[in-house]
Amino acid sequence: MPAFQYKYETKLGTQKGELEAESLKQAEAILKRQRINYSKLKAKPKDIVLFGGGPTQKDLVIFTRQFATMIGAGLPLVQCLQILGGSVENRTFASAINDVRTKIEGGDTFADALRKHPKIFDELYTNMIEAGEVGGILDKILLRLADYMEKAVALKAKVKSAMMYPAIIVTVAVAVIIFLLVFVIPMFGKMFSDFGQALPWPTQVVLNASNFIITNWYIVFLAPVALFMTISYIRKTERGLIITDKLIIKLPVFGTLIQKVAVAKFTRTMGTLISSGVPIIEGLNITARTAGQKVIELAVLGVIDDIKQGKGLSGPLKEQGVFPAMVVQMIEVGEQTGALDEMMNKIADFYDQEVDTAVDGLTSMLEPMLMVFLGVVVGFVVVAMYMPIFKMGDVVG
Repeated sequence: MPAFQYKYETKLGTQKGELEAESLKQAEAILKRQRINYSKLKAKPKDIVLFGGGPTQKDLVIFTRQFATMIGAGLPLVQCLQILGGSVENRTFASAINDVRTKIEGGDTFADALRKHPKIFDELYTNMIEAGEVGGILDKILLRLADYMEKAVALKAKVKSAMMYPAIIVTVAVAVIIFLLVFVIPMFGKMFSDFGQALPWPTQVVLNASNFIITNWYIVFLAPVALFMTISYIRKTERGLIITDKLIIKLPVFGTLIQKVAVAKFTRTMGTLISSGVPIIEGLNITARTAGQKVIELAVLGVIDDIKQGKGLSGPLKEQGVFPAMVVQMIEVGEQTGALDEMMNKIADFYDQEVDTAVDGLTSMLEPMLMVFLGVVVGFVVVAMYMPIFKMGDVVG
């Protein structure tokens, strides 16, 4: 529906508002029903986003923390949204905040208004806000949300940093090898063509590789693209996503790291939801959809039916065989002591530290391995090129 902007006078001065209506006349009727004596009413101009898109996770964290501070200081909800909507730099985010404010003024709850923008405020966010509204602890819930998102962003950054270094080294190694095979090796090939004798096998292998890359350069560049597109297509299917995620978890080094990240995310999300008053069944549904790993998602969803039948959480989780034994035991202790949310957060803190250790270990292990790999490959190419020269020297001698 089209949006309309209006101005009205209050004791605090001139205020601005927005509402949705099918026409200008309907907007006027809505304002009259709400007994708002507006001074100006016009159609809202459409936002034109030239660069960028929606808000980043960092933008959402800052918004949530500022919102919590304002609510804790006693400011009305609509006024908080009005202030934050005017201070946000991202135009898409600002437009969404203003739209949320308009819908609240129209009678929607805060959570329902946020649900109209699922690309910005996900299910976890809106359900926690709803729990905060019902329980009258919206400021505390917002602070928990901000803490949760900050830790989630930090965890994601750790994993990215772990993958970045080896990716850079491998890229440099491949670029160096291609440069040697395309620009350096052909010069040696012309010289060896007049040699008149059989070349050593390492030299012949390198020359054949150089000729293949020069002749079939399009295959060299298109093969990685085709592989990436094939994997992306497979992962778009339910079966393909399950198979690839199972294979990823079983990888020698990276699989353990990814499993620890998934466990940390599951326990952190579940602990935050339970402590915020979200029912455990609903919390498991939300956690499963935000797990980011299909194996974890199926395991969590498989637990829900058992819990509906009156079973605890630890037993069904153990039967799934996905979570480490220590995690299941700590969850069982949390259930017995009635402090499941605290235990979940402790598990998340522990696995955050485990991820830190794994990232440091992975970096320290990959660095010498990649350097040795690069040295061996470049060394092989250099030796292969000099072997015929040594042989020519022996013939001349």
